Amino acid sequence: MTRASDAAESATDVITLLLNGTKHRINADPATPLLFVLRNNLGLTGAKLGCGLEQCGACAVLVDGVSTLCCAVAAGDFQGKEIVTVEGLAGDGDGNDVQRAFTAAGAAQCGYCTPGIVIAATALLHQSPKPGDAQIREALTPHLCRCGSHPRILRALKLLTGGG
Repeated sequence: MTRASDAAESATDVITLLLNGTKHRINADPATPLLFVLRNNLGLTGAKLGCGLEQCGACAVLVDGVSTLCCAVAAGDFQGKEIVTVEGLAGDGDGNDVQRAFTAAGAAQCGYCTPGIVIAATALLHQSPKPGDAQIREALTPHLCRCGSHPRILRALKLLTGGG
């Protein structure tokens, strides 16, 4: 072995993640941000890289039921936690309802921010099935929509929760 291969081998460990209900053993540096492991190692491209600074919300996933931004947090920090991506919401009643409401209200334009907002809304509904306007706005605060779909997103969530 050469020194380069020794260095590459030492930078890679096996990370075990519980993702969308399935355990995955992944060969990756534990310091790699979870977003890159999801996209590059597992082919789950719903969560997006927007800013890389946890300031836009495009990278949101559910971690133990809480909407969590993952573009700058080491994948190794998520071992032992239950992670659900937007792709994993198929078996989640609230997640399915949010996705249907978004579709019905035309609450996505380019769709780049949509997976993160769907994750945040799903986490909110798990916490509070009938959130008020203030709760909805607070849950969506970390999420930026550059296309201007926020009014339709709010309308979809208000209709879904019986507030509109």
